[in-house]
Amino acid sequence: LLQKYGYTHLSAGDLLRDERKRPGSQYGELIENYIKEGEIVPVEITISLLKRAMDQTMAANSQKNKFLIDGFPRNEDNLQGWNKTMDGKADVSFVLFFDCDNEICIGRCLERGKSSGRSDDNRESLEKRIHTYLQSTKPIIDLYERMGKVRKVDASKSVEEVFENVVQIFDKEG
Repeated sequence: LLQKYGYTHLSAGDLLRDERKRPGSQYGELIENYIKEGEIVPVEITISLLKRAMDQTMAANSQKNKFLIDGFPRNEDNLQGWNKTMDGKADVSFVLFFDCDNEICIGRCLERGKSSGRSDDNRESLEKRIHTYLQSTKPIIDLYERMGKVRKVDASKSVEEVFENVVQIFDKEG
């Protein structure tokens, strides 16, 4: 789907997890501790990983200059860091917001945890993540909503219905 519209998918979480595992990483242990506690990794680390991935993608193919950044920004600090680092270099077209009930999210992550090997796929970490979301991320979604940039998807529905809603959004946004 993303290739059809010319987007490169970058997951802030995947980039952080990959960096955590990278031999000799100066950030590995720090990232692990933040992830385990369900807290948000310092913005300087996340932005540097995102910018590096974006620069590498565009260096390989200058036409690949549209990105879907998954899981970022997560708090005010992330947003300020993004604005400071990417001002004049990247514009946010829209925010794709998957809205889902907390208990459904917990259930899905616990199910994923049976095979994911992720250190944060347990009830304690998930409840901390929900608290962090409500306290830190929801206000960022609200800010983008006031700017008219949020495209909301009801993520409690089936995979097929969610996918269809996402396709409709990308058909409109391009």
